[in-house]
Amino acid sequence: MSASEVTEPKVEETKVETTEDAAPESEDVHFEPVIKLTEKVETKTNEESEEQVFKMRAKLFKFIKESSEWKERGTGDVRLLKHKENGKTRLVMRRDKTLKVCANHYIVPEMKLSPNVGSDRSWVWNAAADVSEGEPEAVTLAIRFGNSDNANAFKDGFIKAQQENEQIFAKAQEADKTTEEPAAEGASEPAA
Repeated sequence: MSASEVTEPKVEETKVETTEDAAPESEDVHFEPVIKLTEKVETKTNEESEEQVFKMRAKLFKFIKESSEWKERGTGDVRLLKHKENGKTRLVMRRDKTLKVCANHYIVPEMKLSPNVGSDRSWVWNAAADVSEGEPEAVTLAIRFGNSDNANAFKDGFIKAQQENEQIFAKAQEADKTTEEPAAEGASEPAA
């Protein structure tokens, strides 16, 4: 190949369309929805008739007796909810992302909140009837907070709710006894 045979590359000029040359865009573009939305479904959590007394972010653990180990139930906001009509307080905790209930039980006077061994920011207690998984079951739960101040705030709220529930349960038991006594007296009299 000689020097005269070498050709220079051809550069093609491309015409760039200006806004005047471009096709006008239509302003009224309409797309049909792929999925038809149904009516808004109202979900009930049974928490509408309750007042939130305490709320704090924590991690909940459940003790598994068979394997003698703690299993994580979830991380989320633990709340103490007081019923507006009957005044009973219960502990409810939902997982962060799924909002699935991982703890749900009344705070009864028989519960003993004790510090977890080796930690100033966690507590352990036994719940006789936790209904977070449907059927009531006796469970041992542990809860861990971000710091000891949050853990102590939980303890204060837990004990206050426990004392309030104790008074409510005592009144309910007295009312049950007074309604049972007249019925028992009437049943013991012989029919004439």
